Amino acid sequence: MKQEQSPHESPRDLLIHILQLAYSGERAAGYAYRGHWRCVSDAAERARIRTIEEEEWHHRNLVGGMLRSMGARHSTTREVRAAIIGRVLQALCYVSGWLAPMYGAGKLERRNIVEYETAARHARNCGREDFIDCLLTMAEVEWEHEQYFRSKVLCHSLGRLLPIWPAPPPKENIRAFSPREFTGR
Repeated sequence: MKQEQSPHESPRDLLIHILQLAYSGERAAGYAYRGHWRCVSDAAERARIRTIEEEEWHHRNLVGGMLRSMGARHSTTREVRAAIIGRVLQALCYVSGWLAPMYGAGKLERRNIVEYETAARHARNCGREDFIDCLLTMAEVEWEHEQYFRSKVLCHSLGRLLPIWPAPPPKENIRAFSPREFTGR
Protein backbone atom coordinates (compact mmCIF):
# COMPACT_ATOMS: atom_id res chain seq x y z
CA MET A 1 0.00 0.00 0.00
CA LYS A 2 1.40 3.37 -1.02
CA GLN A 3 1.79 5.94 1.74
CA GLU A 4 0.41 9.40 1.20
CA GLN A 5 3.06 12.01 0.55
CA SER A 6 3.41 14.98 2.81
CA PRO A 7 2.28 18.14 1.00
CA HIS A 8 5.88 19.41 1.10
CA GLU A 9 7.74 16.37 -0.22
CA SER A 10 7.79 16.89 -3.98
CA PRO A 11 10.25 19.46 -5.37
CA ARG A 12 7.32 21.42 -6.80
CA ASP A 13 5.55 21.50 -3.43
CA LEU A 14 8.77 22.49 -1.68
CA LEU A 15 9.22 25.36 -4.15
CA ILE A 16 5.63 26.54 -3.72
CA HIS A 17 5.97 26.38 0.06
CA ILE A 18 9.15 28.47 0.15
CA LEU A 19 7.75 30.95 -2.38
CA GLN A 20 4.66 31.37 -0.22
CA LEU A 21 6.89 32.06 2.78
CA ALA A 22 8.95 34.55 0.79
CA TYR A 23 5.88 36.27 -0.65
CA SER A 24 4.40 36.94 2.78
CA GLY A 25 7.79 37.70 4.33
CA GLU A 26 8.38 40.42 1.76
CA ARG A 27 5.06 41.98 2.76
CA ALA A 28 6.04 42.12 6.41
CA ALA A 29 9.46 43.51 5.49
CA GLY A 30 7.96 46.15 3.22
CA TYR A 31 5.72 47.50 5.97
CA ALA A 32 8.48 47.37 8.58
CA TYR A 33 10.97 49.20 6.35
CA ARG A 34 8.38 51.86 5.58
CA GLY A 35 8.20 52.67 9.28
CA HIS A 36 11.95 52.35 9.63
CA TRP A 37 12.94 54.86 6.94
CA ARG A 38 10.31 57.33 8.11
CA CYS A 39 11.85 57.33 11.60
CA VAL A 40 15.49 57.70 10.62
CA SER A 41 16.83 61.24 10.78
CA ASP A 42 19.97 60.82 8.66
CA ALA A 43 19.10 61.59 5.01
CA ALA A 44 21.45 58.96 3.54
CA GLU A 45 20.12 56.24 5.86
CA ARG A 46 16.57 57.30 5.10
CA ALA A 47 17.19 57.05 1.35
CA ARG A 48 18.92 53.66 1.60
CA ILE A 49 16.22 52.10 3.78
CA ARG A 50 13.52 53.50 1.49
CA THR A 51 15.28 51.86 -1.47
CA ILE A 52 15.43 48.61 0.47
CA GLU A 53 11.69 48.85 1.07
CA GLU A 54 11.10 49.33 -2.66
CA GLU A 55 13.30 46.31 -3.42
CA GLU A 56 11.28 44.18 -0.99
CA TRP A 57 8.02 45.12 -2.71
CA HIS A 58 9.65 44.34 -6.07
CA HIS A 59 10.71 40.91 -4.77
CA ARG A 60 7.14 40.31 -3.61
CA ASN A 61 5.85 41.05 -7.12
CA LEU A 62 8.41 38.70 -8.68
CA VAL A 63 7.64 35.89 -6.24
CA GLY A 64 3.90 36.40 -6.76
CA GLY A 65 4.42 36.00 -10.50
CA MET A 66 6.31 32.77 -9.94
CA LEU A 67 3.50 31.41 -7.77
CA ARG A 68 0.90 32.34 -10.38
CA SER A 69 2.92 30.74 -13.18
CA MET A 70 2.91 27.52 -11.17
CA GLY A 71 -0.85 27.67 -10.72
CA ALA A 72 -0.40 28.36 -7.00
CA ARG A 73 -1.28 31.25 -4.78
CA HIS A 74 -0.26 32.81 -1.53
CA SER A 75 -1.29 31.48 1.86
CA THR A 76 -4.08 33.61 3.31
CA THR A 77 -3.02 32.74 6.86
CA ARG A 78 0.58 33.78 6.19
CA GLU A 79 -0.58 36.96 4.48
CA VAL A 80 -2.66 38.01 7.48
CA ARG A 81 0.18 37.16 9.86
CA ALA A 82 2.69 39.07 7.69
CA ALA A 83 0.46 42.14 7.55
CA ILE A 84 0.09 42.16 11.33
CA ILE A 85 3.80 41.59 11.99
CA GLY A 86 4.84 44.18 9.42
CA ARG A 87 2.43 46.83 10.70
CA VAL A 88 3.42 46.20 14.33
CA LEU A 89 7.11 46.52 13.42
CA GLN A 90 6.31 49.64 11.43
CA ALA A 91 4.68 51.20 14.49
CA LEU A 92 7.45 50.05 16.85
CA CYS A 93 10.05 51.88 14.76
CA TYR A 94 8.58 55.12 16.11
CA VAL A 95 9.30 54.14 19.72
CA SER A 96 12.14 51.60 19.71
CA GLY A 97 15.00 53.81 18.67
CA TRP A 98 17.50 53.22 15.88
CA LEU A 99 19.44 50.11 16.85
CA ALA A 100 16.68 47.51 17.30
CA PRO A 101 15.22 47.87 13.79
CA MET A 102 18.72 47.79 12.24
CA TYR A 103 19.60 44.65 14.20
CA GLY A 104 16.33 42.86 13.44
CA ALA A 105 16.50 43.75 9.76
CA GLY A 106 20.04 42.46 9.38
CA LYS A 107 19.25 39.19 11.06
CA LEU A 108 16.18 38.64 8.88
CA GLU A 109 17.97 39.59 5.68
CA ARG A 110 20.60 36.96 6.49
CA ARG A 111 17.87 34.31 6.51
CA ASN A 112 16.41 35.65 3.27
CA ILE A 113 19.66 35.02 1.41
CA VAL A 114 19.45 31.33 2.26
CA GLU A 115 15.72 31.24 1.52
CA TYR A 116 16.21 32.43 -2.06
CA GLU A 117 19.19 30.13 -2.62
CA THR A 118 17.09 27.20 -1.39
CA ALA A 119 14.20 28.26 -3.62
CA ALA A 120 16.60 28.24 -6.60
CA ARG A 121 17.57 24.64 -5.77
CA HIS A 122 13.91 23.63 -5.53
CA ALA A 123 13.25 25.39 -8.85
CA ARG A 124 15.99 23.35 -10.46
CA ASN A 125 14.71 20.15 -8.90
CA CYS A 126 11.18 20.63 -10.25
CA GLY A 127 12.22 21.75 -13.73
CA ARG A 128 11.66 25.48 -13.32
CA GLU A 129 15.08 26.60 -14.52
CA ASP A 130 13.40 29.80 -15.71
CA PHE A 131 13.18 30.90 -12.04
CA ILE A 132 16.79 30.28 -11.07
CA ASP A 133 18.43 33.51 -12.24
CA CYS A 134 15.71 35.66 -10.71
CA LEU A 135 15.88 33.80 -7.38
CA LEU A 136 19.66 34.08 -7.23
CA THR A 137 19.47 37.78 -8.10
CA MET A 138 17.06 38.26 -5.20
CA ALA A 139 19.51 36.38 -2.94
CA GLU A 140 22.24 38.81 -4.04
CA VAL A 141 20.04 41.82 -3.27
CA GLU A 142 19.22 40.38 0.15
CA TRP A 143 22.98 39.92 0.68
CA GLU A 144 23.45 43.65 0.05
CA HIS A 145 20.65 44.45 2.51
CA GLU A 146 22.25 42.25 5.16
CA GLN A 147 25.62 43.94 4.65
CA TYR A 148 24.06 47.38 5.02
CA PHE A 149 22.27 46.55 8.27
CA ARG A 150 25.29 44.66 9.65
CA SER A 151 27.48 47.72 9.06
CA LYS A 152 24.96 49.97 10.79
CA VAL A 153 24.71 47.72 13.84
CA LEU A 154 28.49 47.40 14.13
CA CYS A 155 29.04 51.16 13.96
CA HIS A 156 26.73 51.72 16.93
CA SER A 157 28.47 51.70 20.33
CA LEU A 158 25.88 49.29 21.79
CA GLY A 159 25.70 47.25 18.60
CA ARG A 160 29.25 46.09 19.08
CA LEU A 161 28.15 44.50 22.37
CA LEU A 162 25.33 42.50 20.80
CA PRO A 163 25.74 38.94 19.56
CA ILE A 164 25.89 39.40 15.80
CA TRP A 165 24.33 36.76 13.54
CA PRO A 166 26.75 34.70 11.43
CA ALA A 167 28.08 36.59 8.43
CA PRO A 168 27.00 35.24 5.07
CA PRO A 169 29.61 33.82 2.72
CA PRO A 170 30.93 36.27 0.10
CA LYS A 171 28.32 37.44 -2.38
CA GLU A 172 30.19 35.73 -5.23
CA ASN A 173 29.40 32.37 -3.60
CA ILE A 174 25.72 32.79 -4.42
CA ARG A 175 26.49 32.07 -8.06
CA ALA A 176 29.90 30.41 -7.76
CA PHE A 177 28.39 26.96 -7.89
CA SER A 178 25.49 27.75 -10.23
CA PRO A 179 26.86 26.26 -13.48
CA ARG A 180 27.34 22.87 -11.87
CA GLU A 181 24.67 22.84 -9.21
CA PHE A 182 21.92 24.71 -10.98
CA THR A 183 22.27 23.54 -14.57
CA GLY A 184 23.96 20.16 -14.14
CA ARG A 185 27.07 21.13 -16.18
